[in-house]
Amino acid sequence: MKQSVLHVFQNSGQSCNAPTRMLVPAGKMAAVETIAKRIAETVVVGDPASDKTTVGPVVSKLQFDRVEGFIEKGIAEGAHLITGGAGRPDGMLKGYFVKPTIFSNVRNDMTIAREEIFGPVLCILPYQTEEEAVQIANDTPYGLAAYVWSQDNVRARRVGNRIRAGQVALNGASGDMQTPFGGFKMSGNGREYGEFGLRDFLEVKAMIGVDAA
Repeated sequence: MKQSVLHVFQNSGQSCNAPTRMLVPAGKMAAVETIAKRIAETVVVGDPASDKTTVGPVVSKLQFDRVEGFIEKGIAEGAHLITGGAGRPDGMLKGYFVKPTIFSNVRNDMTIAREEIFGPVLCILPYQTEEEAVQIANDTPYGLAAYVWSQDNVRARRVGNRIRAGQVALNGASGDMQTPFGGFKMSGNGREYGEFGLRDFLEVKAMIGVDAA
């Protein structure tokens, strides 16, 4: 879980494959909220040149205002704010620094669950059954990357096979330069890396008719 929370905050949340929706069994929400809050509050926001900094600023005022707007929208739509929130971190009077923010009890029809925030914001959504979890995971206009965690490897693969995303990481696994990377739906077409990444640079020629033998 720590890996997933910190992954959201990497690059100030400006990662196309950040796991910004965390689906959690409804019965474990309270425990997950406590752990996620504790992890988030260890994050150090500050000068990106400092070795002590975990999260630097977002890229521009336009992006800062956009992320802040999403945070305010999450609060207005009734998501439970666990940590963070609108405004710069305490003691920071300037710069495009966003508080590492976590919402829980998020519904999948909320703006913060539907849109790509591209900032250090994590949304935790409860589910009752595996079937519901898969339905929520696929109920998005995007489909670049997904992450599945389970103590049962067979179950992890079963769920991963049902998720409509171009890349699904099981139990913390990560790809390499041989692993095709690209998305489904609004996350785009085509692939980078590996054999699939080379195909976009090739021309395919069809020879039709006449047996060469």
